[in-house]
Amino acid sequence: MLDGKTVLVTGGTGSFGTKFVEVALTRHSPKRVIVFSRDELKQHDMRREFGDPRLSFFIGDVRDRARLERAFEADVDVVVHAAAMKQVPACEYNPFEAIKTNVLGAQNVIDAAIDRKVPNVIALSTDKAVNPVNLYGATKLCAEKLFVQGNAYAGGRGTRFACVRYGNVVGSRGSVVPLFLEQKRFGQVTLTDERMTRFWLTLEQGVEFVIASLSRMRGGEVFVPRIPSMSMVDLARTLAPGCKIKVTGIRPGEKLHECLLSSDEARHAVELDDAYVILPEHAFWNTGIQGDGAPIADEFEFSSHTNDRWLTGDELLGLVKAA
Repeated sequence: MLDGKTVLVTGGTGSFGTKFVEVALTRHSPKRVIVFSRDELKQHDMRREFGDPRLSFFIGDVRDRARLERAFEADVDVVVHAAAMKQVPACEYNPFEAIKTNVLGAQNVIDAAIDRKVPNVIALSTDKAVNPVNLYGATKLCAEKLFVQGNAYAGGRGTRFACVRYGNVVGSRGSVVPLFLEQKRFGQVTLTDERMTRFWLTLEQGVEFVIASLSRMRGGEVFVPRIPSMSMVDLARTLAPGCKIKVTGIRPGEKLHECLLSSDEARHAVELDDAYVILPEHAFWNTGIQGDGAPIADEFEFSSHTNDRWLTGDELLGLVKAA
């Protein structure tokens, strides 16, 4: 999907964007990779780090549709939409800003992609979009809905939209993993609730799944990787062995367990070897939706506490080392 293509990554200087650029340039043969983001310093650092003539940069914000349209004029073939406000407390404290970036920004990407006839657009989502209990999750749920039904707005222009939804990323900015490693030096780690479980994958696994989903997408799908879970207690004990665990109480907007596929979504989803694919219920554009795979059992739910695959301590340490 990337070879010979011009690829634009919104939020391209973030954790995912940086890893995506690295993988795209070293393992594939894109014609051009465009990083679209607000941070001029991070863009400067990336330019120095990669030093690749195929890499170019646009200072811009997804809230600014005119700037997006200017960036999309570069004969863009693929857009990976990774720009977002993703810190739960920041979204709660700044709700108007979260909506402007995560919801209205998603609409701007969709509109600009349709107007510029970009063939393939895929957006990053999160397990927090399933039955959301905080504003961040609610905005990402809205963004998912916009990207799925954005295909109807595209009509016959040929632009197609899809989403990728996954869980916690080992070692990404804001992750609990670097926090536990830092707290380990002081002999105590903080945990909000001992019953808590989460899904885990590495940035590289996330990037490879996005690229694989680009090749599978027909328009309107939400792709969910079949990734393992781990309890937060086991995570803390693995990363900070021998340290005291201080339970601080569950925070506002936090769940005990996360869900990547709800039982309601399972009714219109299929199962592949490495993923679940949630198919659109209202595919007005009717372009041959991805229907391969086995139907999912009624009332099935892919949740972090009922997962059939669990990370061992050694596997987690391997992921941390790879990250």
